[in-house]
Amino acid sequence: MSSVEHLEDLIARLERAAEQLRSGELSADAAATMVEDCAALATQAAAELEQLARAEIFTPAPGQDTLL
Repeated sequence: MSSVEHLEDLIARLERAAEQLRSGELSADAAATMVEDCAALATQAAAELEQLARAEIFTPAPGQDTLL
């Protein structure tokens, strides 16, 4: 799975979790666990974004070559 696909999967999982939390159908304990899971997913998403951003920095734009 590519970084972009993994990031999209993390976003989808966060969106589903947000829907469940907004529904009000979860017990307090289940909601607390879901919030902890969301924090872990958000950390993973941030790492993926950072990796993608770093890859973009080191990839020259089309038509641009390294001088040395």
